[in-house]
Amino acid sequence: MNLKRSMARAAPAAALVIAAGLLLPGVAFGHARVSPAVSVANKLQLYSLAVPTEKSGLSTTKLVMTVPGGFGIDSFVAPAAPWHVQLAQTGSGDNAVITKVTLTGGHTPTGEDTLFQFLAQPAAAKTYTFQVQQTYSDGSIVNWAGPESSEAPAPTIQAVDSIGGGGVSVLTIVALVVGVLGLLAGGFALLGGSRERSLA
Repeated sequence: MNLKRSMARAAPAAALVIAAGLLLPGVAFGHARVSPAVSVANKLQLYSLAVPTEKSGLSTTKLVMTVPGGFGIDSFVAPAAPWHVQLAQTGSGDNAVITKVTLTGGHTPTGEDTLFQFLAQPAAAKTYTFQVQQTYSDGSIVNWAGPESSEAPAPTIQAVDSIGGGGVSVLTIVALVVGVLGLLAGGFALLGGSRERSLA
């Protein structure tokens, strides 16, 4: 896998997200989330990670996302400056597998989300659970790694064999709609100043 490949492949998908965001209102969420919540297995798709800064008077200064096994990240839409991305991976070349993504260099104030987007391909139809570590400007850390009922639940997505037809439940469709709305919210954040560039 060439981690320096052109972001031209991501541009159309990101443009669609931004265009859709112009048509529908943004959606506010209280937890870290990866969107869309439902996607298609073995298909390269655009995803977003958004993490809220909830502590009053502080800013988010670092995010570390642990990538679940079988969820292959291909490339990135760079976050707004001065944020930048660092990668941990196993293997090299076409066999490289990204295991951890770290965002540093920025400051996201209270009430705003730290957002970045990436092209990825889930290898199988199943639930993928991410772990996200959020560091605040006072050095405190929130680990978004708990169960759904906890105060800091781990972000999850559901990969399915197909979307549409008789094999998809109502709950799956609802989850898909929520995921799309999350991407629309990400589109607004991109409009606020981020631009596409290749990963240095």
